[in-house]
Amino acid sequence: MANSIRSFLKDSAKEAADTCRGGWHVLVEKGPSQFQFWLISLVIGVCAGFAALFFRKGIDWIQSTLHGTDDLTHLHSFAGGLPWYWLVIIPTIGGLIVGVILHRFTPDGRVRSVADVIEGAALREGRVERTAGVASAFASLITLSSGGSTGREGPVVHMAGVISTWVSNWIRADGITGRDLLGCAVAAAVSASFNAPIAGALFALEVVLRHFAVHAFAPITIAAVSGTVISRLEFGNVTEFHLPDTTQLQFYQELPAFLMLGGVCGFVAVALMWTIFWSEDMANHIQDRTGMPRWLRPAISGAMLGGLAIWFPHIIGVGYETTSAALTGELLWHEAIVFCVLKVIAVSITMAGRMGGGVFSPALMVGALTGLSFGLIATSVFPEVSGTVTLYALAGTGAVAAAVLGAPISTTLIVFELTGDWQTGLAVLVSVSISTALGSRLVDRSFFLTQLERRNVHVAAGPQAYLLCMFRVASVMRPKEHPRAASEETCWELIEQGIYIDGNATLEVAMPMFDKAGLQFIPVVTLGGEGEPPELWGALHHVDALKAYNRALAATAAEEHS
Repeated sequence: MANSIRSFLKDSAKEAADTCRGGWHVLVEKGPSQFQFWLISLVIGVCAGFAALFFRKGIDWIQSTLHGTDDLTHLHSFAGGLPWYWLVIIPTIGGLIVGVILHRFTPDGRVRSVADVIEGAALREGRVERTAGVASAFASLITLSSGGSTGREGPVVHMAGVISTWVSNWIRADGITGRDLLGCAVAAAVSASFNAPIAGALFALEVVLRHFAVHAFAPITIAAVSGTVISRLEFGNVTEFHLPDTTQLQFYQELPAFLMLGGVCGFVAVALMWTIFWSEDMANHIQDRTGMPRWLRPAISGAMLGGLAIWFPHIIGVGYETTSAALTGELLWHEAIVFCVLKVIAVSITMAGRMGGGVFSPALMVGALTGLSFGLIATSVFPEVSGTVTLYALAGTGAVAAAVLGAPISTTLIVFELTGDWQTGLAVLVSVSISTALGSRLVDRSFFLTQLERRNVHVAAGPQAYLLCMFRVASVMRPKEHPRAASEETCWELIEQGIYIDGNATLEVAMPMFDKAGLQFIPVVTLGGEGEPPELWGALHHVDALKAYNRALAATAAEEHS
């Protein structure tokens, strides 16, 4: 018995010594590089934080210059006293400037935003477009300053992506490192914009990287904290919205009402997204039919926004004043309904005009108005078991925003950090879960992923859907000189039957051809001009395509579980 105990203790000591030696080896071999990476994350976080800060300060300065008020928290109240023609002129001129910027510096006249950052993380090794991204940031700055009815998080996120892209290209980062640096930049930008470090870190993981790998958590957290520090040095540790002290859940019997609110908010979020997409399609149709110059499109949207603002200045800008009024219960039922509908229309006009900006802040406003409307009804029907209407407004804020972003975790935390109210989590979580579950079934997961799906970028379904488009046929095929190349005679026979693929195509096109034809290989050609025969490059073998696909899936799984 004594010998067995001594043997056990000896083995335990040896195992502990081996563990310590292994830990020391990791610290010596990988510690410096890991510390260097965290230092880069810190620098990126600071830069992204300053970018978000300057973007916000720039909006404030231009808005105060154009509208003549320093109290931007009550912008729409002041704008209501301006001459009607000034309310039309400001967004129209702003739209014209936006149109010229986008026409000059983007290939398609489209503003880059969060969807493009998600695409960069999934398909471009953590890189985004730099020139178009900078132009989009300036365009969105003009849009939000002149009365565009969107939010600032979209351009800030893409601007952060431009910063991380510069760094990734400079250090020649691989795909994993590039994506991690992109996540760091996004986390810092969101944290600095909303004074929400926890939500900023989780937003980068949940929305942009779309995984929660442990290796990415530490650098992203470092960047999020650094971005928050930059913001707090300027604005202090304050929340965007101030709630009354009476926001509380009265009884557990009230929870079914928040389940119903989640369902209502899910439908409202889908209506918001569908309206934006329909408006974009309509604007594209009108532009194609009329031959309208693309630089004129934002100006027309600006004029429409100005006309709407003559009677309803609540649609101007980000809309924090109206959101705050809803969260504090200062609006009547019919006011909340009307402002909600008008905000959806205003956001759709802004987005359809390609004026720039994000969708998160509008979703917060629509959610607060929806929750308040629902709460006013619920508390009047069941007053004996009801809490306050402001709790419904708070829950609605998170529920609509979560369904739009497809990010229930980070959105819930952003709502808590924006309001400073952590005591009502049960009601908010119930509403958020129902709205997200419903909204994700009626669109492709979220607003951003649906945007990509409409561009035929299939990120929503996961890596198994989009990895194939990352491989060009020419990079996987066996050329004619390959030792195990396909027979040229057989290749030409298949070409005569119309079975071939262009070398510049992707495996996304090739794989269905294998399933349809049932062949082991497909000839790869370069198509000549009219009347010219195709040039044979080689052949794409089914087994080679499957190997490339499996390697990519394995690498993705390894990254997500590292």
